[in-house]
Amino acid sequence: QVQLVESGGGLVQAGDSLRLSCAASGLTFSGYAMGWFRQAPGKERVFVAAINWSGGSTYYGDSVKGRFTISRDNAKSTVYLQMNSLKPEDTAVYYCAAGDLFRSARVPTASRDFGSWGQGTQVTVSS
Repeated sequence: QVQLVESGGGLVQAGDSLRLSCAASGLTFSGYAMGWFRQAPGKERVFVAAINWSGGSTYYGDSVKGRFTISRDNAKSTVYLQMNSLKPEDTAVYYCAAGDLFRSARVPTASRDFGSWGQGTQVTVSS
């Protein structure tokens, strides 16, 4: 059974930084792409960032490009999301997700391409 556990969320001020972590178990972590999504109150879940199984390819949503960085440590079965220059509009619950395809060459970005999800961690950015 795949388990994804996010941590690192919290309340920060605009301009601050946070690093989210997602610890994975129950899967061959090094073989799967990982992604981050977020959902603000009353809105749909949207793509934030993804990284392929090796860590060699990444992809970002337009609203976070240049501010957020996704990375992974396959030895620790953990994926990270470094968030800099946070804005109030970044306020959301952030979800970690594991891709469906083993060692896929493509970096997935759609929710349907991720089969396992964490419970989420709240990030609140005050102005």
